Amino acid sequence: MSTAQHKIGSGFGATSTADDVLQGIDLTGKLAIVTGGYSGLGLETTRALTKAGARVVVPARRRTTAEEALSGLDGVEVDELDLADLESVRGFAERFLTSGRTIDLVIDNAGIMACPETRVGPGWEAQFATNHLGHFALINRLWPAIEPGGARVVSVSSRAHHFSGMRWDDIHWRHGYDKWQAYGQAKTANVLFAVHLDRLGADHGVRAFSLHPGGILTPLQRHIPREEMVERGWIDEQGNLLSPEGFKTPAQGAATQVWAATSPQLDGMGGVYLEDCDIAEPAVDGDERAGVKAWATDPEQAARLWELSAELTGVNAFGA
Repeated sequence: MSTAQHKIGSGFGATSTADDVLQGIDLTGKLAIVTGGYSGLGLETTRALTKAGARVVVPARRRTTAEEALSGLDGVEVDELDLADLESVRGFAERFLTSGRTIDLVIDNAGIMACPETRVGPGWEAQFATNHLGHFALINRLWPAIEPGGARVVSVSSRAHHFSGMRWDDIHWRHGYDKWQAYGQAKTANVLFAVHLDRLGADHGVRAFSLHPGGILTPLQRHIPREEMVERGWIDEQGNLLSPEGFKTPAQGAATQVWAATSPQLDGMGGVYLEDCDIAEPAVDGDERAGVKAWATDPEQAARLWELSAELTGVNAFGA
């Protein structure tokens, strides 16, 4: 049932767009949930899915902003969801389940990146809580609608998972906070989540994937000062891209998550990390440019994270 972490030769690549990977795919009658589906990659993902015929539910922390951004699209509905607030997650899930609908695909796209040290809930580090725990609780609460449709669940990670594995002795960064390593841990958690969800869900027909969308300048960078982006060589003092070839457009950045959620090339597969619209290779030591770190695909660490997340959130669709 496990899938090898090696390329399959999809025929797509880094410059493929979300529309490219959906060529010939009819999503009429399918229902998708895309967290953060009103900004950056999420907006491009929503556009592409609705263009292919899907109905897309967009849970949004900023409902009015989301409704404005999505106002020109048919087949979209917006509801409120703050991933950093587990009561908000519960409320959204309960409202959705009351509708009696089944889910065909979920793209856990929303997130925050490299923010100043911030605490949410009972003192949890915000990046881990928002990017991982919020989505963990959401998928587990929505399981009654995910399981009947044999949905695909897509966890949007990042190459930033190279920055840090799980800090089991200090998950919430109570000592020596580093915004980039904290982001890296949260992105590692996104990969591990997909690994274990796939293990648990495969017998129900539910498969899970994680991915790196590519480097794209979007509102995700809102917490990064301009001078830091200049220092990193991303932009010049006027905000212009210094190396456009090193960045994807939003349409290209959305491609891998749309491919993960819809491609028949991935039928019968799951639990793997993707990049550039293909399964990624294992990372090579010393090369931070591509591939997936072993610490992010370790099934024992994935199971450990699942149990910890269930304990922290009080939610586990697969509990005794």
